[in-house]
Amino acid sequence: MGAEKYLLAYDWTLLTPELSMIVAVTIMTLVDLFVGKTGRRLSPWIGLAGVVVAAAFVLSVLGREPYQILADTYRLDGFSKVFKLVILGGTFLVLLSSLSYGKKSHIPDRGEYYSLLLTAALGGMMMTSSADLITLYVGLELLSISSYILVGTRKHVLKAKEAAFKYFVLGGVASAFMLYGMSFVYGLTGTTNLYAISADLSRAAEDGYEFFVALSFILIVVGLGFKIAAAPFHMWAPDVYEGAPTPVTAFLAVVSKTAAFALLLRLVFVAYSGWMSAAADFGEGVYVMLLVLAALSMIVGNSVALRQRNVKRMMAYSSVAQAGYVLVPVAVIAFLSGQGEGGYIFLPTSLNAVSFYLVAYLFATVGAFAVIAAVNRDRDTEDISAFAGLYARAPWTALAMLTFVLSLAGIPITGGFFGKFYIFFSALSVQSYWIAVIMVAASVVSYFYYFEIVRQMFFRRAAVQEKFTLPVGLAIVVLIGAIGTLALGVIPQTALDYIGQLNVFELFFPTPNQ
Repeated sequence: MGAEKYLLAYDWTLLTPELSMIVAVTIMTLVDLFVGKTGRRLSPWIGLAGVVVAAAFVLSVLGREPYQILADTYRLDGFSKVFKLVILGGTFLVLLSSLSYGKKSHIPDRGEYYSLLLTAALGGMMMTSSADLITLYVGLELLSISSYILVGTRKHVLKAKEAAFKYFVLGGVASAFMLYGMSFVYGLTGTTNLYAISADLSRAAEDGYEFFVALSFILIVVGLGFKIAAAPFHMWAPDVYEGAPTPVTAFLAVVSKTAAFALLLRLVFVAYSGWMSAAADFGEGVYVMLLVLAALSMIVGNSVALRQRNVKRMMAYSSVAQAGYVLVPVAVIAFLSGQGEGGYIFLPTSLNAVSFYLVAYLFATVGAFAVIAAVNRDRDTEDISAFAGLYARAPWTALAMLTFVLSLAGIPITGGFFGKFYIFFSALSVQSYWIAVIMVAASVVSYFYYFEIVRQMFFRRAAVQEKFTLPVGLAIVVLIGAIGTLALGVIPQTALDYIGQLNVFELFFPTPNQ
């Protein structure tokens, strides 16, 4: 009875977004089991309804003060709200894309496919709210295992089976690195709570265990490097992006990457913030390490993308470069965290830059993959030549793809331009001029392969002349993506102010609520 009272004392409304997703997955599974083909047709609509309800619950608590439950292991704050909305928005658009893509694809077990999309998104949502090593890892594995299966959904396609195997093996290696690093953290602190770890790691370092604290950090960052597809840990990305169904590729590029960055910020800059403040040299070492990863990702991703003819592999290397751009403000956050109270006043700017860029990346990437899915299926090839003459066949689709390409390349009047603009100035704010130069140079290099798509669409003759029409689901996704991309480019400050009002900065501070 005492345990029941203890559990009932919690405010369980904090978990309503996650519970909504669980209910939706349960209904989808039961309908698929007992209703048959009709149930499989209902599955995507149940999934869409679950995502909408979960997003509505997140929106309903936007103004709420930070709160945490379950012995401070699960937390609702401004950071989790922003990242949950990005994850849910990406999942919604991927589900819409799958509605049309799945009709002519050979994806068997479609009911399980939609269920796995929701369980993967649920894992990402858990990662954004977790304040404990155990819940963080549970969320990570829920996302990862669901993603491994989704990549191998096309069981009759050799590339899909190869991609799923590589993703599973390398994902397991990444998880092993992270678990090994976490084991050092637990051994040094005797706790799994991130905020308690922050204080205890400082004491462990003072007691002569600096090497093991640094080793734990390096192991965790190596594991996370695989998850965000940062160079040199990106080797799985090209094969997985190519072998997976295109909506799953979009999911990995947006939702999985967003959740991984949430994990990076939660784990590294909460658990290690105390030591970075106490040991300035360590904070600067973290800063340099992350900047080197960012530079490698931008250089390798953009350089190798130049040689790609398969458009999905090209987008994979583009995703590696995009991870590099996002790592720049993350590194700046590490540097400012090492400055203690003096750096805290500048932290919100860099956190808002990360959030803004991920939102802009969401619209442009999901929209681009929706067009890629339609074009590739129409021409039955993933070669970039499939886009030849698209403007003559489908002018509005070509113009939308142009908008997405401009945003990914960072051209003005798009959300991607202002996302890179804010990241660029976050680097300048801490006098990281060398990484700012690399950002500009890498962006210029990216123009060559992004504009190869533009050249094909507008300046090459189509192999077939009949008009091309997007399926309804993909058309809605493309429309939403184009509107979002242009809106963020026309009124960026409005979006940035709104993100600022959500107090992403609350990530760094524990709350007294139980």
